[in-house]
Order: sequence, then C-alpha cells, then structure tokens
Amino acid sequence: LRTHQWCFILFNVLLFHVLLFGADLLEEYFLRSLPLSYTDAKTLDIRERARKLDMDPLRANLSYTVSSAATCTDREVFLLILVCSSPENRTRRNVIRQTWGNVTDARGYAVLTLFALGKPASVTTQLEINEESQKHRDIIEGSFIDSPETQTQKMLMSVEWTVTFCPRARYILKTDEDVFVGIQSLAGYLLSLTQLEDIYIGRVIHQGVPDRDPESPGFVPIHQYSEEFYPDYCDGSAFVMSQDVARKVYVAAKEVPAPVPPDIFVGICAKKAGITPIHSSRFSGEKHISYNRCCYKFIFTSSNMKEDELFKHWKETSDGKDCSL
Repeated sequence: LRTHQWCFILFNVLLFHVLLFGADLLEEYFLRSLPLSYTDAKTLDIRERARKLDMDPLRANLSYTVSSAATCTDREVFLLILVCSSPENRTRRNVIRQTWGNVTDARGYAVLTLFALGKPASVTTQLEINEESQKHRDIIEGSFIDSPETQTQKMLMSVEWTVTFCPRARYILKTDEDVFVGIQSLAGYLLSLTQLEDIYIGRVIHQGVPDRDPESPGFVPIHQYSEEFYPDYCDGSAFVMSQDVARKVYVAAKEVPAPVPPDIFVGICAKKAGITPIHSSRFSGEKHISYNRCCYKFIFTSSNMKEDELFKHWKETSDGKDCSL
C-alpha cells in the first residue's frame, strides 16, 4: 500500500477509538454533578455522626438471622462484593462462586464476595440456606421475608452489616445475581482514584421520575416523596461505595422514608450526606454491549446474564491473554 493509504487506515483506526472512548469520557463529564456544599447543618450533622458511629450497639442488635461476621472480622478487604440474591436461587449463587465470585485477590489486594438475602417463605428452602451457609460461610440473611417489597430493606441490611462487621473494607460493590463483574478491571480503576472519600460511583440516572401510578408495584405516593424528580443516583444493578459512604448512608437512612426502590433510596441518602454520584459508562447497566472478550475485560459490569453466558464469558476473560489496542 502507498503512504497515503496507510495514513488513511491509521486515521480511521484512531477515529474509531476516539469515538469509542471519547464518548464515554464526554458522557461522564456531562453527567457529573457539581460537588455539594457542606454548609447545610443537617448534612454536616450526618457526616459527623457517621464519623463517630459506634459499632457496639449495632453488633448487639442484629437485624439478620444468618450472619457471615467471621468471614470479615478484623480483615483488611480492598473490595467487598455484596450480591443481592433471592433465597431460592441457589444454583445462580453457585455459578457466581464458580466464576467471578471465586476471585479472592485483585492486583495483590483482598476481594470478598458475599450474598445478601431475606428469609424464604418455604421452610424447606430455609433448611437448604442453612446448609449452604454452613458450607460456604458467605450468606447474610435478613429477618424479613424476601419479596419485591422488601428489597430496600435488604439494601439497608447490607449497609448495616458492612459498617458493623466489615469496617475495614475500603470499597463495597453492591450488585445483583444476574450481573457479570470484571473484578480485575474494576480493582485497577479503584486503585487509580486519587479521591479517597465520598466515592459513590456507577451508572448515574439523572432526573429519574417517581412512579405515581397507584396500580404499579413501584408506586410512590406524593406524601412519601413530593419532589418532581429523584436526586441523581446510581443504577441498582451495580455501584460502588467507599466505606465512609456506607457509614453516611446508614446514618442518613433514618431520615429517609423506605418505600422507594433500593437504588433510589441510596441516592436520596447520599444527597442528604452531601455525596455526589460519579458516573462511569463502564458500569454497563442492562446488557446492551455485544459480547467481545476484550470489551468485557475493559467494562466493570454487564447485567441480565444467563448462567451459561457467565461461565463462557468468565472463562474467556480470565484466560490471561492481553488485548491489543
């Protein structure tokens, strides 16, 4: 090929990557809210109470029946992963344990994956959970019945368990059981952060509208939340909090009405604590990125994964092979 043809090919390759990664950077820039001011008295009070939070009363008043406290006591954990799971989905939990949930080390730092669930309606299922918990020691089970209406309660339980029994976890990834997690790429990103506190990062939802349909399962009456829009929050399929954010959310939660979806609940608590969510498109939200080994080594999460897809993608992305530009 002639010189001008090589130049043309090189230009197109560079243009492709500028569009691919530049769009992500632009999206992050435009969706990043301005930092909140800490001059508000309530915000300052929440942050101060979170800083001085006493764990002893929390340990004495557990709101869960099966606790994996021993798995995290006095451990330095770089990334604690809390997977919100349904009690009946034992097969899905086993798939996670055999794939990305089996990672205990990322770039020399400790990773711990646990499952958060409520109580099942079936006694037989409860016995199976007890057996599963004894075998794997990775179950946190609430004292409430697991249902669509108690998912916010499950979220709050997960935060409470974290600040009580895993206070030395630097970052907490909340995710769902149908999500593929690229732990190595996420750990690399978190290690690159220069900001050490107020880390609340995910796929930011801007100007979410409360569901005012009385017939809808997600109905939010205006007397429970009167604003036209929700504050910016991270999509609930996967988001990361630093330990200090978990403490602030726990303290702020006492002033937030619970009947809103769990991800919005965290967003409201974060706003009350003066925390601004940080957007990253590498939390892909719903599975809209066609599978590609190198792409999936780059992104942090992708949801709506079937079990066979998890096995396949995990095997291919953890093969140790590098990706070219």
